[in-house]
This record gives sequence, C-alpha cells and structure tokens, in this order.
Amino acid sequence: MLAIIGGTGLTNLANLTITHREVVRTPYGEPSGHLTFGQIGPAQMVFLARHGYAHTYAPHEVNYRANIWALAETGVTRILAVNAVGGIAAQMGPGVLAVPDQLIDYTHGRRHTFFEGGEPVTHIDFTEPFCARARNLIARAARDAGLPVVEGGTLGVTQGPRLETRAEILRLKNDGCALVGMTTMPEAALAREKKLSYATLALSMNHAAGLGTSAGGIKLADADAVLAAGMEKVRAILARAVELHAQLPAHERGID
Repeated sequence: MLAIIGGTGLTNLANLTITHREVVRTPYGEPSGHLTFGQIGPAQMVFLARHGYAHTYAPHEVNYRANIWALAETGVTRILAVNAVGGIAAQMGPGVLAVPDQLIDYTHGRRHTFFEGGEPVTHIDFTEPFCARARNLIARAARDAGLPVVEGGTLGVTQGPRLETRAEILRLKNDGCALVGMTTMPEAALAREKKLSYATLALSMNHAAGLGTSAGGIKLADADAVLAAGMEKVRAILARAVELHAQLPAHERGID
C-alpha cells in the first residue's frame, strides 16, 4: 500500500474518498494522529499528517518512530512525503517543486533509530537516502499532471522550529545543499530501517535566509501565499502518483 505523509500546508487530500480512520498504538508512543484510509479513484492509500491534523507538533516534537512504525504495521510498502522547504540554489525559488536525491542531516537530539534499547545493533546502507523508484514515480506523476519539478538536489535538514540565520544558510550552501527543511530526518532513515520505499516532494516556500527575496529577511506572509498555491499543485501530483503506484507490478511497489 502507498502512504502519503503530509507536511506544513497539507493536512488533508481534497480528492481522497475516506473509507475509514484507524488509531494505531505503537511501542514508541502515539503517532501524530490517526491514519486516514481511502481511495483516489480505484487506488487505495493511507494518509498521515506529520504535524498532526491541527498542525500542533513542531519539527523536533514529531514522533517519527511512531509514525513510521504505524505505517509499516498497517502494510505500507512505499511512502511519499511532502515537505515545505526554503530554496538555497538559484533554481529553487519560491513555488518551485523538487524531488531531492540526497540529504545532509543537521538535526540533533531526535529519536532516530529503532535499533536501541536491547535491539541488535544494525547498520543500514544510507548511501542513497531516497528510493529511486519512488522518486521516479513522483517525477512521472508530475509530468502526467503537466507540472514541472526539479529532479535531484541535496536537502539540508535543520532542527527548527526557528528558521535559519543568514550564516547558517551560507554554510548549507557551501556544503552543497540546494534546499533546506526540518522534517525529512529521521523520517527517511527510519523508513529505510523498516525497509520501506521513501521519497519526498518538496515545495519551496521562499528563498532561504539572506538569499534572493529573503536578503533582508523572510516575509512569512508571502511564504504562506506561495505555500497555499503550491499545495494545489502538490495535490494534483500526489493524486496521479497514487494512481500510477496502483498500476505497478507488486515487485515495483517497494524499495529499489
């Protein structure tokens, strides 16, 4: 089954016909909310709002382990995550959609693994943090929807919830980051530990601090307007991705 994790600006899917909602108890505490099961056309899927359905969990407060465990427990094999981000690279200006292929983790203090507390020590290969099949699925869905996406780029994941300083963005730029967000880690690594296919569709809300239109500061009202308009495009891409996923043979619905 395909799951969509919605981030800032995406707490529901307007074209989702809901069949039922399920509260999942996990060994790691409560997920961000109930799992919403439904269909887009004939294709079945499940939706989870990362920050809660009332957007009450800050990036560092999200129970990523409970979220991923709950999805895996219900039979999910692929996760398409949505992230609202800031643009660092010149081509990642406000309103641009991207499917990153790499990440750098700058977070700290988050519960980032299932392999602790008596579990056998296990090392996962994280050379490619995103599943190529899932990334290709998003890119194909965008083409079918007639919407451009930038394929590739490195996403820097910061602690939040505050936005970054100009100096921090310069550091990320020098490190090779094209985008900056707050929620892809440890989500992506936990998905890999559970052997789930995972990729993210990122929407640039604004130029990152000190760059472009944010050279003198980030105008949050402007970013919110970009977010609202961009999420309509995100919904169209996701709807098509759900349909395409349902058409794939079983061996292509999981990690590559």
